[in-house]
Amino acid sequence: MFTQFSNSGESVGFRENKAVGVSIEHLSKSFNKLNVLKDFSLKVAPGEIFVLMGPSGSGKSVLLRHIIGLEMPDSGVVLINGKDALSEDIREHVRMALVFQAGALFNSLTVFDNLALYLREHRLGTEKQIKDKVMQALTLLSLEDAAKKYPSELSGGMKKRVAISRALVMEPQLLLYDEPTSELDPVSSAMIDEIIATLRDQYRVTTIVVSHDRDLAMSIADRVGILMNGNLIHIGTPESLKNPTDKRVSDFLYPKVDLNNPRFKKIIP
Repeated sequence: MFTQFSNSGESVGFRENKAVGVSIEHLSKSFNKLNVLKDFSLKVAPGEIFVLMGPSGSGKSVLLRHIIGLEMPDSGVVLINGKDALSEDIREHVRMALVFQAGALFNSLTVFDNLALYLREHRLGTEKQIKDKVMQALTLLSLEDAAKKYPSELSGGMKKRVAISRALVMEPQLLLYDEPTSELDPVSSAMIDEIIATLRDQYRVTTIVVSHDRDLAMSIADRVGILMNGNLIHIGTPESLKNPTDKRVSDFLYPKVDLNNPRFKKIIP
């Protein structure tokens, strides 16, 4: 994917990217007695694009945080290539990256410096080598002209692409996306879909996407899961979503506007 550097800063050639498998076994998590995930189990194959959908507050982002090791489960386990995701071995030998919903870019840093920060902090190369690697990642997503700009100068779609580019400099084997097309226009959303699919195909990275975007799921996913109230109520190919037999799934994916019985009246105290 990209050039790897030794601690001395010398180039050691190209590192082969080997996608990893993810196995979530009986995962449960509660916050203040609210059960967010309930005995959740899922397997994602190496190199797969798995899209997880569900209503807001259903536990999707919490699940991502468990996979990348930012949350401790109440019970159950997340396994990466058969090893506990919280173990030191996984942290040292498996490269994972999370693309946050809002991008999580540092507003005080230029686009270039946002990408270079991880490499500089971990001393992964000389300044020239870091520059080459950052520019390679930016060029890959047609962002080379934005290198000297600040996040406040970017459109929503460009911020999303910068966040993905920043993840790429880590050479991830597992790439997680949290609502990558939220707040984007249809054309920008389609571009992000194309990027996600292209990165998987070209760089052999396992991909898990949390999204409300039905078009994204239907166009690029190998499999799609529907999470509601902490439970996985549906899992299958995108084709299985065209005519779902579960009313909960059909009501979520294909809601009908009913002006005679509006939903908001049901939630007004």
